[in-house]
This record gives sequence, C-alpha cells and structure tokens, in this order.
Amino acid sequence: MTRVRRGYTARRRRTKISLFVSTFKGAHSRLTRTITQQKIRALASSHRDRGRQKINFRRLWITRINAVTRENKVFHSYSRLIHHLYKKQLLLNRKILAQIAISNKNCLYTISNKIIK
Repeated sequence: MTRVRRGYTARRRRTKISLFVSTFKGAHSRLTRTITQQKIRALASSHRDRGRQKINFRRLWITRINAVTRENKVFHSYSRLIHHLYKKQLLLNRKILAQIAISNKNCLYTISNKIIK
C-alpha cells in the first residue's frame, strides 16, 4: 500500500486548536494531545462558570444590601426589607437595590420609609 501524505490537513487542524490555547503555559500550548485536553477542559469550565457568575453576583448584591440595611437601621435585616418590598409590590431587583445602597444610602432610607407608611 502506498504512503499517503496528509500533513496539510493534520497541520491545519492542529494549528486551529493551538490558536485557541496559545496563551496557555508549557506543554498545554505545545503538545497536540495536551492541547486538545486543555481545550475541552477550558470550554467546560467556561460553560460552568457562566452559571456560577450569576449566582456569585446575586450573593454579592444581597450582601451589600444587607450591610447597608443593618448599618442605617433601615430594617433589622435584608429579608424583612425584601419581604416588605414584595408586599408593597415595588419591583426593584437586587442589582438596582445594591447600586442604590452603595451610591446613595439616603435614597434607600426614603424607599424603606415609603414601605413602612
């Protein structure tokens, strides 16, 4: 059987993969088998972490709101503030509340006073 030269196809496939991992260190950016493993791992991690990012930001916003509410004696806790917001049907999500809490604490205080009255 004659020898088949398939270097161009294989090289094109390998360079396409190596462009993805060009910033990785050591063998992870040089050896073909390791490159493919690292690419699979990187894509899996990015897919997982996009979901985790949403969870982490929500936790951050809740922590910020809770810190300001306890500091200014707006309510006793974050959970009571959110409960009263839902009771009064004020549609403010946690991201907006956290931005208000950081930038303008008096505004959060007036919102809480409106809820109470």
